Amino acid sequence: MDRGMSLTQTLAGSRGADVGLCSSHFCVGGVVVRLTGDDSAAVELVPSLMAFRAEPRLPDIRVRVEWIEELSEAPGLQLFDSGALWRLYECESGFQFDFRAPVFGDEPYKRLLVDRDFSRATLQMSAEVSAAFPYAAPLGYPVDELLIMHRLTREKAIELHSCGIVREDGTGNLFVGHSGAGKSTTTRLWMEWEDVEVLSDDRIIVRRDDRAQKQVPRLRSAKARNDKASIRNDKGNMRMYGTPWHGEAAYASPGSARLAKIFILEHGQGNVLTRLSASQAVAELFARSFVPFHRHEYVESALEFLQEMVSAVPCYRYAFEPNECAVERIVELCD
Repeated sequence: MDRGMSLTQTLAGSRGADVGLCSSHFCVGGVVVRLTGDDSAAVELVPSLMAFRAEPRLPDIRVRVEWIEELSEAPGLQLFDSGALWRLYECESGFQFDFRAPVFGDEPYKRLLVDRDFSRATLQMSAEVSAAFPYAAPLGYPVDELLIMHRLTREKAIELHSCGIVREDGTGNLFVGHSGAGKSTTTRLWMEWEDVEVLSDDRIIVRRDDRAQKQVPRLRSAKARNDKASIRNDKGNMRMYGTPWHGEAAYASPGSARLAKIFILEHGQGNVLTRLSASQAVAELFARSFVPFHRHEYVESALEFLQEMVSAVPCYRYAFEPNECAVERIVELCD
């Protein structure tokens, strides 16, 4: 690709026909991503995404992967520096993420050019780095998470630092906490208590539950029609989704469950549950969320969704002790 080509030209080029290109799909938190490229190496999913592979369908994000000889310096305004793996720039038609690592030298080894809706992107890989380091996969972390996290701001959904536990009866409980708050411990305690599904032990996506509305079949009886209408009118339902970005226990499931209760974890004595007000819950959850803080509209979107979320799902502060009584306290909880 021409080094002088603008982001507008690059994204416009990615809108061309995909005929003859290799492709693959994955889905995280209800967001479908389609990868296209000239060969299978361009669209190969990294191991963490294999469980999230999806059948071809209409994507939310289209990503064209290409190799170029040299990645020049970023021309746009720098918006954010992660201090380690990536920097973000604002360009004429969208955003540019530059990825660096000491092992690959001083220049970017990977660049993500994406439009403002986070619906179409070009992922440029340094041909020189790829030849020397074949393990530098296109969709290696954190590219996948950055794409999904930013797209969620367009869809009124959010990623939270949390573990998601689904009980045998399908009840979904979300345990939210900073690093060291006890998410991995909570996961272990619940697995020892009963046969649960762990969606993730570190990061969960929550969004409106549209599944019930879309999947209710045609029903003939009056009672069934009333039940169907009740489901459709219940717009406050929330659903939690597993993600590939796990914690030390390494649980990462593509499954999902309707969200019943939210618990803000902290270490304490006596396994004390305190029901939080809506404003308290929003503040606690926002402090433990993955939100692109570099744009005010993303922050506003996250706060609006959290307000909707805590209005639909009860939220508690949970000062717990790391023993089976911590699980028993929640099992016995009645609102």
